[in-house]
Amino acid sequence: MSRGDMAKPLLGHQSIEGDPSITPAAGRTIGVLGSGDFARSLAIRLVCSGFKVVVGSRNPKRKAGLFPSAAEVTFQAEAVKKTDVIFVAVFREHYSTLCDLADVLAGKILVDVSNNTEINHHKESNAEYLASLFPACTVVKGFNVVSAWTLQSGARDGNKQVLICSNNQEAKRTIAEIAQVMGFTPVDMGCMSSAREIENIPLRLLPAWKIPTFLALGLFLCFFTYNLIRQVIHPYIMEQKKKLYKIPIEVVNTTLPCVSYVMLSLVYLPGVLAACLQLYYGTKYRRFPDWLDQWLQHRKQIGLLSFFCAALHAMYSLCLPMRRSHRYQLIETAVKQAVEKKMNIWVEEEVWRMEIYISVGIIALGLLSLLAITSLPSIANSLNWREFSFIQSTLGFIALVISTLHTLTYGWSRAFDENQYKFYLPPTYTLTLLVPCTVILAKIIFSLPCIHQRLLRIRRGWEKGRYVKFVLPSATGEYSSGETSSNV
Repeated sequence: MSRGDMAKPLLGHQSIEGDPSITPAAGRTIGVLGSGDFARSLAIRLVCSGFKVVVGSRNPKRKAGLFPSAAEVTFQAEAVKKTDVIFVAVFREHYSTLCDLADVLAGKILVDVSNNTEINHHKESNAEYLASLFPACTVVKGFNVVSAWTLQSGARDGNKQVLICSNNQEAKRTIAEIAQVMGFTPVDMGCMSSAREIENIPLRLLPAWKIPTFLALGLFLCFFTYNLIRQVIHPYIMEQKKKLYKIPIEVVNTTLPCVSYVMLSLVYLPGVLAACLQLYYGTKYRRFPDWLDQWLQHRKQIGLLSFFCAALHAMYSLCLPMRRSHRYQLIETAVKQAVEKKMNIWVEEEVWRMEIYISVGIIALGLLSLLAITSLPSIANSLNWREFSFIQSTLGFIALVISTLHTLTYGWSRAFDENQYKFYLPPTYTLTLLVPCTVILAKIIFSLPCIHQRLLRIRRGWEKGRYVKFVLPSATGEYSSGETSSNV
């Protein structure tokens, strides 16, 4: 696999890919202790990468058929003697069964690929526990974040990063070399104390999505309850009309755009708050509050959930004419018009409103689709920073403005109709306009030259109240120093 096909490493950690001191390792003999699914997938990948593989099993005759024919399956003691690099593909509770091999394993590199069933299940990491059992060996933690499926199908069908940590730099370099030949991107995570963090990574279920998901669910429940009161409970109490049939489609379809619209505005609101704080303090070096920092880090997930709700809204809207209730209402309206002998029911204003409403909605959904696509790592990595910033920031703000127009054309003049206020509750779309309009107004204010230039200076390093030294020539030709405030 070419290097260009490999993903970029995690931010904040050192990638070993491209290190000139790493030399090709294909052809060397690698040992694998274990005969489970991961051990079998690991052996297959190593063989396909050009390594000689020796598998150590307690029952080699029965397990030999599970491994590729190019791999040698033998007893554990024999496998250990034939190689200096050994992948320990057994569970933590079975480490003690390898103690009989302590003398043979002395001086060799052991790669711990195990994971736990719970986060921080043990006081020490599996790799540290393995190192305590075999103090004469060099233990490296690695390959635990790679699934058996990824090993069999190849790095291009799964996560390409292999997180590695060890107290021995040379051992880490050796395992990084092997990982690179296998088509993965080795990432140096530091010393053995990082093993606990690495072992917790596969156990976390979408950690970055927890807060945005709860936020979306909370907004959905709030708007759903509000719409339920207006569309179902109000007709039942005031007119004794049962409209429970509206709950699965109409109420949900009225709720989804509200959630999507507010979530989209919440993507750009933290940037507005951050700019306000920078203007207030006159520096970019003052740390944001933790809640704002977390909010800024979750903008991608919030935006994708906004797109998800918008896509569902589009599909629900296309399905509205397919409902049986809608057909009954059309027939009922036609019968009333025939009885009243109305030949022309064309309302020019309503026609234009719906045409503009649908057109603007399609454009907004298209822009949200573009934002969602460019947030994917494979697409984002192909863009430079200016291109990515233009799409996510400029086009994202345009999407927010167009979504606002979509909401306004939906409401039209009905916001001033007293019949639209059920139980004195305003229409739902009027509530959704609060946050987006605040963001749009703030963006307009920040675009004013006096504020924009000051904010730009702050983000380039200027600080309010900071004193800088200067040197001026005196009348005699000598230079004298002085100080002045940077906000002069």
